[in-house]
Amino acid sequence: MTAATSSVQIKTIRRTPAYWRVTIDNPPVNVMGPAMVKQFHELIHAIETDDRVKVVVFDSAVEGYFLNHSDFFAKLDDLTGLPPGPTGLPQWPDFLVRLTRVPVVTIALIRGRATGNGSEIALSCDMSFASREKAIISQWEVGVGMVAGGGPMARLPQLIGRNRALEVLLSSEDITGDQAEAYGYVNRALPDAELDAFVDALANRIAGFDKWAIANTKRLVNSSLPPEVELGAGWDACIASLGRSAAQKGIEALNAQGFHQAGDVEKRLGYYLGQLAR
Repeated sequence: MTAATSSVQIKTIRRTPAYWRVTIDNPPVNVMGPAMVKQFHELIHAIETDDRVKVVVFDSAVEGYFLNHSDFFAKLDDLTGLPPGPTGLPQWPDFLVRLTRVPVVTIALIRGRATGNGSEIALSCDMSFASREKAIISQWEVGVGMVAGGGPMARLPQLIGRNRALEVLLSSEDITGDQAEAYGYVNRALPDAELDAFVDALANRIAGFDKWAIANTKRLVNSSLPPEVELGAGWDACIASLGRSAAQKGIEALNAQGFHQAGDVEKRLGYYLGQLAR
């Protein structure tokens, strides 16, 4: 049985023509399956074709989860069978590349777990702000014998340095908001009670500026990005890793303990991955 319970999993509210709020809503634990990937593609097309939008903020409606890992109860063929996106990449890395390249400011507001896919979308946004008390970020894949598919191997070293990137990726450990701020994984960690107001004020401030200036400044900063082909290589390695017995056994072991369900395994995934290694 799949953990997905909602048909509309990506909800967009246009607070103003220039400022959109995109809310991820797939209870109980905000996993990402093929349906959500398709909805992300609809979203990025809407952003790319709207001349008025200047700022898009991503948040979550599911308590405890920003965006979680993939839905391993969904059929893999439903994901790998999706046609490539306009970049020529498979649909998930295609979305992430386009999100980074779009001439609009993108901001991740992280409250709860940003596990795997959630970390990858935060890395693809222009800025990210985390709840000091409630944010947990992780690239968990190595802990079950997988390789991450959304490009953190390409993007994390440039953001936080090679050694810290390897620590994050190879330990599969949960990273708190304060630690993420100290590493440069997020822009800032703020007290949870202040997070929404801070991000909202920043988004409204930027949305009041000239879009041409915003877009061209972002375009020039983006010259420092890793080549898009590196994200494609990560995706290929991810899909290949899913066929390995080590990954299948690791995911099965987590499933037996309550993976994909609201409960302790999802809340403390880093701890349970450490138990698998023993």
